[in-house]
Amino acid sequence: MSGRPEHKAPPEIFYNDDEAQKYTNNTRIIEIQVQMCERAIELLALDPDDDGPRLICDIGCGSGLSGSVIEEQGHQWIGVDISKFMLEVAAQREVEGDLILADMGQGMPFKAGTFDGAVSISALQWLCNADRKSHIPQQRLHKFFTTLFSCLTRNARAVFQFYPENSAQLELITAQATKAGFFGGLVVDYPNSSKAKKYFLVLTTGGIAKLPAALGTDDTEGQVPYNRKQAEYAKNARGKPLKKSREWVLAKKEQRRKQGEDTRKDSRYTARKRSGRF
Repeated sequence: MSGRPEHKAPPEIFYNDDEAQKYTNNTRIIEIQVQMCERAIELLALDPDDDGPRLICDIGCGSGLSGSVIEEQGHQWIGVDISKFMLEVAAQREVEGDLILADMGQGMPFKAGTFDGAVSISALQWLCNADRKSHIPQQRLHKFFTTLFSCLTRNARAVFQFYPENSAQLELITAQATKAGFFGGLVVDYPNSSKAKKYFLVLTTGGIAKLPAALGTDDTEGQVPYNRKQAEYAKNARGKPLKKSREWVLAKKEQRRKQGEDTRKDSRYTARKRSGRF
């Protein structure tokens, strides 16, 4: 059997409680997720002269790792995911974005013109599988892209980092995006590196536009940039304490003190569970 996750089980089953916890606490996964999301936001090419935060849709948001990067960039976000376990972890981490349990293959459940952009990390390839008898990948992709097109503002972009299995999948995905009204194409970073190579589908609702330049096409080919700023994103993504934990309680108490509210002093008993209480 293939090592690709989408060949092992449907996403709502594969990303169970154990997998959700492992995914969220793996330092290497967090670093990669941060890198890819930061690159996706860069490819969105949001207008820096447009004041105020933008509302971004995070498609396949999982436990909110990408959402933490969006927050650090100063934007607001709404996340959609099919795994309730992933969303439960995101809620425990108290991410800032709103979370919606939904199957993107059944369409995006938002009003027209809701979002200024959309990003998706490692999710799009799941739509190429038929996990049920009723699943027809071509139809699910078309439903997804048409409803996504509708809920984006005009001249907005959607950027998908994904792992195509073969050229047939690439053609299937790009054909359905085009039929839905999108313009755009593929940006392949580090094309000659087996480890660093990344596919980004960059789509726009506002007509033909020049695609951004790919990374790794010069002397730096094969090297993935990873700087202190990205490391800080990873730390923030991983570092949010679980709700009701000692760290969470101490942070809340400190916040209340800064707001001038009366708050009990910290002690070794702070946040300790007591007999008969839950």
